[in-house]
Formats: sequence, structure tokens, C-alpha cells
Amino acid sequence: MAETYTIRYTAENRYDHPVVEASWQFLIVPLENASQSLGRVFFSNSRGANWEFSQNGFGFTTIRVRNRHELTDIAFEAEFEVLKQPDNPFDFDPSAVPDYRPGDFRELSFRLEHQMFLKPSPLTLLPDSKDCFRFDTGVNCMENLTRLNAWVYEDLDYMPGETGVDTPLSDILDNRKGVCQDFAHLFVAIAREHGLPARYVSGYLHQGMGYVGDAQMHAWAEAFVPGIGWKGFDPTNNLLAASDHIKVAHGRDYSDCAPIKGVVFGPGGNSSNHQVAVSSQQ
Repeated sequence: MAETYTIRYTAENRYDHPVVEASWQFLIVPLENASQSLGRVFFSNSRGANWEFSQNGFGFTTIRVRNRHELTDIAFEAEFEVLKQPDNPFDFDPSAVPDYRPGDFRELSFRLEHQMFLKPSPLTLLPDSKDCFRFDTGVNCMENLTRLNAWVYEDLDYMPGETGVDTPLSDILDNRKGVCQDFAHLFVAIAREHGLPARYVSGYLHQGMGYVGDAQMHAWAEAFVPGIGWKGFDPTNNLLAASDHIKVAHGRDYSDCAPIKGVVFGPGGNSSNHQVAVSSQQ
């Protein structure tokens, strides 16, 4: 049965001194694909600043806001209605998935097709000194990725406040603590290290089933499984991404998927607060 999700996103920025001009880009609009369609879309800001829909470099919908008047604070509010079709992540033919053999993924055509999601990015760079999960050559690719999902889930402790959006994997592996973006970065890094394309995903998670996630936006990973295509893995919860995962965008790492980016002209510092609430109804 299809399910309707309502997502409410709020953000508030405060500035120590008046800002004379500012612009922001929000990457928060749910993606439309085969399993999810977008219904109602609402967006507003407390200063009446002009805004418009646009696209980022990966082709995902963004909301661009520009304010030309002096301000010391601004609040944003968005609400989206998404219809999700039943999404069974196990609906595939296991016999179509080949065993993992590193040499199979070194062909030039394969590497050229997936080069963007094969190369390490700044936030998915594994330190040479760390001994991480290793794929088994006698096991098929999907099973190896599922084992990797479980390994990241078991190896890291979910602990908000211990890391930032730019914390390198060397620190994550030293401290073994982090939040969903760190779990996703580690999964992506190890999959790429073994020659399988992987990308960072930003979106929303309905937590009514007791899943662990942020009160902001959730992050998981997608890996390219030979014989199947792209599949979503949520190492924060040791799950395959399914109906409760509402995708917004993907990229090389968090820096491509940050929910808000801004440029302000004015002295002093600032503080911000973001909240997300996801509810569902059949």
C-alpha cells in the first residue's frame, strides 16, 4: 500500500551584527523517482526575501533565496508531501549478482562510466594506517556490501555531538563515534576502495519504526551492484534503504549534499538551528 509522508523542515539563522546582503541555497526538496512522487510543496522565510527553484551541479532541485536588506536574523520553513510506493529492497534476482572479483572492476569502460563515484573525495579518504573491512572474493557483491553495512553499524557508536560535517575518516576510525553522515562516509569509502562505485545520499528518514537518525536530515549510501544497479544501504541502522527512506540528493560526500549553504556580507559570527519532522499516513 502506498504511504504519504509529510516532511516539515525549519531553520533559523542569527547574526552577531547586521548583515547587509545574503543568499542561501537549500537542498531539501525530495527527489521524484520511480518509488516517490512529490505532492504539496511549501516554502517561506520570515523576511519576505525573494526565492526560486533551481538545480545544482548534479541536477537536483534546490531553493535559492536572496535577501538585499539589512537583517540580524531570518527563519525558513518548508513543508513537503511525498507519496511513496511500496519499496522492497530484496526484490531482485540473486543469481544475477556475480561473485566479487577485483579484476572485474578494473576494466576501463567500467571505470570511465563510474569514475565520479570511484575516486576518493576529501571526506571519504581512508587513512593508509587503518585496517578496515575487507571483501571476500568467494562471496557475491551484494553479500559483501550487506556485510560491510553490518560492519560499519557494529564498528561505530552512534553519538551526536562528537563530530562535525567535515570530520575526516581518520578521526572517525580513531574514536569510533559519529552520526549518520560519518557512517555513510565510511561505507562509501570502503566500497570504493574495493572498486565498487558508491555515493553519499541525503534525505529524510521516518523514525516511527524506531530507527536511529538525526532530528535534521538523514544520510545513507548507495552502491552500484553489478547485475542489479544502484542499491541503498543505511549503515546507521544496518538496513537496506526502503520505503521509510525519502531521498533528496546524492553526491561524492556530504559537501555535495549539504542541506543549506549560504553567503553573507557583514562582520561577526552567526548561529543556526535546523529541525526536521517526518510523519506518515497510509
